[in-house]
Amino acid sequence: MTKQTPSIAHAPSSVQMNSFEHGGIAVIIGASGGIGGAFAQHLADTKQFSQIIGLSRSSTPPLDLLDETSIEQCAGHIARQQGDVRLVIDATGFLHNDDFQPEKTWRQIDPASMAHNFAINAIGPALLMKHFLPLLAKQGKSAFVTLSARVGSIGDNHIGGWYGYRAAKAALNQLVKTMAVELARKRHDAICIALHPGTVDTGLSAPFAKSGLAVQTPQQATANMLNVLSLLTRDQSGGFFAYDGSPIEW
Repeated sequence: MTKQTPSIAHAPSSVQMNSFEHGGIAVIIGASGGIGGAFAQHLADTKQFSQIIGLSRSSTPPLDLLDETSIEQCAGHIARQQGDVRLVIDATGFLHNDDFQPEKTWRQIDPASMAHNFAINAIGPALLMKHFLPLLAKQGKSAFVTLSARVGSIGDNHIGGWYGYRAAKAALNQLVKTMAVELARKRHDAICIALHPGTVDTGLSAPFAKSGLAVQTPQQATANMLNVLSLLTRDQSGGFFAYDGSPIEW
């Protein structure tokens, strides 16, 4: 039987961000990664924002998800910029490294691995929302977007495995939903959502891409997600959406 190579998803011809007021500030957290860098490039190409600020462990000031003080300092840096914060994208995430790999069975559950998953994929984004949601513009469309994953869907879990990553992303989805409820009371036009980027050709997911899956480049995935974001309204705040705009069950 011939092994199938992953198909390549097609990117839209352009990115449209016209639903956001012209001239605001866009912030990319995790800007040093492949997806974060692609987000920044697309946003620059739209010329919709006056500033596009990238934050990461190597930025000035640096942002470390495991250090709340650094997150607070970066939020203070953004607050001192001139202009309304219209968009904050959290493009961080953890799936594996040399020490921790996704579990294939409950026998592989390890407390250190699970704690690291939650620290990066749930607690870190929660702290980002804590410090960056208050910076969103008080009027007009603004958005906080975090990258979740379809495997974080409890309703869509049919094959099991990946205990720590699944559980941390499910926790992230709950945090997004809960934050959106509070955000609506304070920023009526703002949205807080989770986006599933699909399978993207980066070091994060490449070792786990299965044959037959539509694999996107970072440029393709981010273009798709930005166009979805441009169409979303405050009525969809707190939602969980795929890169093609389809809602994902919790």
